[in-house]
Amino acid sequence: MTDARHITMQFMILSALLFLGRGMASETLETEHAEADLDHSGNEKGASLNVSKRPSLQPKETAPATGSFVLKNRKGQVCVKANLGVVYIVIEDKKKSFFNMNPKSTMATGYCGDQRAVLSLVFEGGNLEFTFIKEGSVTYVSKMKAVLEPQPPCEKCKSKKYPGIMDHEKLFSATNGKSFMCNSETSLILADSLRIKMVPLQIQAFDLSKGTFGNEVECWADYTKRIVPIVLGAVAVSVILIAVLVYVLLRERRGQNYEQL
Repeated sequence: MTDARHITMQFMILSALLFLGRGMASETLETEHAEADLDHSGNEKGASLNVSKRPSLQPKETAPATGSFVLKNRKGQVCVKANLGVVYIVIEDKKKSFFNMNPKSTMATGYCGDQRAVLSLVFEGGNLEFTFIKEGSVTYVSKMKAVLEPQPPCEKCKSKKYPGIMDHEKLFSATNGKSFMCNSETSLILADSLRIKMVPLQIQAFDLSKGTFGNEVECWADYTKRIVPIVLGAVAVSVILIAVLVYVLLRERRGQNYEQL
């Protein structure tokens, strides 16, 4: 009986040790699994670390920041260069909202050919694309495309995309080797719900000597702003001269009439 009790006690001790060993092993495995679900920063894998950087529409328009973008060919030569500030104008239910493109978060991509080049300015939630054509001694933009996918206005609101395009055009025309420049606002209607405003704008494709802009071709708006004050000044001076001349002639004529009397 004593031997039976002794054997029973040994069996119970072994069972208890085995149970404790399994429990410790289970805790170790659970700890390892928990650590495996964490990345090096201590955040759970699968959790989104980046807050959405999609465009946020604003109710009021502000001046955009000016960015400088270049595109190089396979030889490492600059084939397209653009300095510009861009404002996206979204029209929804006759209400305008605005987004300024941030040059610091915008990347220039595309390609360069001998007669055709494409410059695409890409950022999170949108892009703006220029297609350049070299035709004889003239270079111009034949097509412009843009798309904007802003953040929804509310958590339960659906995301909307606003695409637009202008094709078969001859925009920003300049003689080869020269750049098109406009300090005035350049507004383009790409769709009923999307407009693009660029201010300022200097752009050139092909024939960029040492990667720098050529002589500027002035846009009509800048030309008008520069010429109109000169013309108005000349007209004002002419009117004053005519008035003085008429006054002198009338005075001389009256003097002659007095002498006759």
